[in-house]
Amino acid sequence: MAVSRAARWALWRDWRTWPDRLIESWRRSLRFRTLAVTLGLTALTIMVALVWMALAIQNDLFDSRVRQAEAAAGRATQAAQEKMDAAVVEGDANVLQNLMNDLRDVVSRQAGTDMMVVSRISSEPSALAPQDFQRGSLTAEMISPELHRSVQATPDQQWWQSIGLPGDDGRVIPGIVVGQQLQVPEAGAYELYFAYDMSGEAATLGFVQVTLWGVGIALVVLIGAISWVVLRSVTVPIAQAAETSAKLAGGDLGVRLPVMGEDEFATLGRSFNAMADSIESQIKELADLSLVQQRFVSDVSHELRTPLTTIRLASDMLNDQRDEFDPTTARTAELLHAQVQRFETLLGDLLEISRYDAGSVQLELEATSLAQLAEDVVESMAQLAEQHGSDVRVVAPGGYSPVDMDPRRVRRVVRNLLGNAIEHGEGRPIVVTVDSDQRAVALGVRDFGLGMSPEDAERVFDRFWRADPSRKRTIGGTGLGLSIALGDAKLHGGTLGVWSELGRGTNFVLTLPRRGQPLDGASPIPLDPGDDGAPLEHLGLTQPIEVPGAQRRGR
Repeated sequence: MAVSRAARWALWRDWRTWPDRLIESWRRSLRFRTLAVTLGLTALTIMVALVWMALAIQNDLFDSRVRQAEAAAGRATQAAQEKMDAAVVEGDANVLQNLMNDLRDVVSRQAGTDMMVVSRISSEPSALAPQDFQRGSLTAEMISPELHRSVQATPDQQWWQSIGLPGDDGRVIPGIVVGQQLQVPEAGAYELYFAYDMSGEAATLGFVQVTLWGVGIALVVLIGAISWVVLRSVTVPIAQAAETSAKLAGGDLGVRLPVMGEDEFATLGRSFNAMADSIESQIKELADLSLVQQRFVSDVSHELRTPLTTIRLASDMLNDQRDEFDPTTARTAELLHAQVQRFETLLGDLLEISRYDAGSVQLELEATSLAQLAEDVVESMAQLAEQHGSDVRVVAPGGYSPVDMDPRRVRRVVRNLLGNAIEHGEGRPIVVTVDSDQRAVALGVRDFGLGMSPEDAERVFDRFWRADPSRKRTIGGTGLGLSIALGDAKLHGGTLGVWSELGRGTNFVLTLPRRGQPLDGASPIPLDPGDDGAPLEHLGLTQPIEVPGAQRRGR
C-alpha cells in the first residue's frame, strides 16, 4: 500500500501528467465529474453574487459619502455667502480681505474638512478683490478644467468630481472635490472648492470585499465537502454493483451485493442478488446438462470403438477381395470401406471434441521448428495436391527456430488447413508461409480459390458447418476439423484467424506465442495478404524449403 501511494504521489508531483490525469478522471469517474460540475457551477454562482454585492456596497458607500460631502460643502458655502451678504464694505479693500480671512476658519469647520481652495473667477484687475488662497493639501492645479468650467458656468449649482489626494506617506488616496460659486460684495464671483478624504470608505470597502470573498471561498469548500459526502453515499453502492457485476461476469457465481436498509439501493441490491441467484441456478443446470451431453458423447464414442473395429476389419477384408466380386458387389465393398474410414475419423474427432468440452486436454510440449513441421506436412500431402492440380509452395523467412509446442496437435492443424486449401483451391497455387518475431511464430496457408463471403468466414470454425452444403467433399472431412484446429491453437495460447474474399481466395493464419507468453500485438504474418489474387509467379515470394541438417536433427 505504501508503494502504491508513493507511486501515485510521484505521478501527481509530475505536473506534466495533470491534464491527462484530469481528462482520464473526467471520462472514467462519475464522482469526479459530478463534483467538478457542482463545484464549478457553485463557484460561478457565488462569484457572480459576490461581485454584485461588492459593487452594490461600493456604490452605496460612495454615494452616501458624496451626499454627505455635498451637504457639508453646501452648508459651509451658504454660511459664507450669508456672512458676505451681511458685510458692509463701502469700497474698503482691507475690510474685504479681513472678511475673507475670517471666513477661512469658519467655513473649514462647517465644511468638515481643512482642504479648500478659493479663487476669483474674473481675470480683470481689481483693487478691492481679496487674494486667492488654498488650505491643506488641495491646490488649484489639482482641480480639472472641466470642473472649473462647470462651476463658473452655473452660479447657483454645486458640482463634484473624484480626485486623487496626496497622503502623508506619499501615496495617493481617493477623494472627491466639491465646488460652488461664492459671491463677494464689490469683488465679484469666486470659486469655492472643498476636498474630502475617501480613504475611510476605501478601507471599509476593502474589509467588506475580503470578508465577502472569504465567505465565498468557505461556502465553495463547504458545498464541495457536502457534495463529496452525498456523492460518496450514492456512487459507492454503484461502484460496488459494478464490481460485483464484473465478478459475476467473470464466472464468480457466488458473489452478491450487500443489502442494508430499505432505500432504493437496498431494493436494487435485492433485485440484483435475485437475478444472480437465478443466473447461477440456470448456469448450473446448463453445466449439468452439458456434462451429461459430454459424458454421453464420450461414452457412445468409446462404446462404438469395439463394433467399429470389427466392422473395419470386415470392410478391409471385403475391400481386399473386391476384385473377385461382380462389379456391383465390388463397388459396394469399396463404398463400405470408404465410409467406415470416414466414420472412424468422425468418431475420433467426436472424442477429441468431448475432451475439449470436458477440459481434459493436456499438451505435450516439445521444442519444434514450425518450418520443418510445415515441410513434412506439405511433403506428406504432395500426392493429394497433385491429384487436385495444386502447386504447393513454402515460404519460410523466419520460422526455423524451435518453439515449445505440441507437435502432434500443430501438425494436425497444419494438415487440416492445407487439406482445406487443396480441396477449395480450384487447382490453383497454394502458398504456405512461416515467419516469426520476438514474440510469436506464425504459419499462413493461402489459396487462390473461390473464397468465401464475410458471413461464411465468420462461421467457418463452427462445428459441422459447411459454406456450401451441396458441395461434395473430396477429402472426406467430418466438419469438425477447423473447430478442433481452433481449439488446438487456443490450447497453445495462440490464435487461428481467417481472411477470405469471393474471387480472391482464402488465407488462414496460425499464431503461436514463444515461451508461453500471452500474445499481444499483430501476428508476424498479416491476416489480409494484401495482394490482388495474382498468380503465384507474380508474388515473387516463394521458394522450396531447404532445411539444414543440424536443425532437422534437433527437432
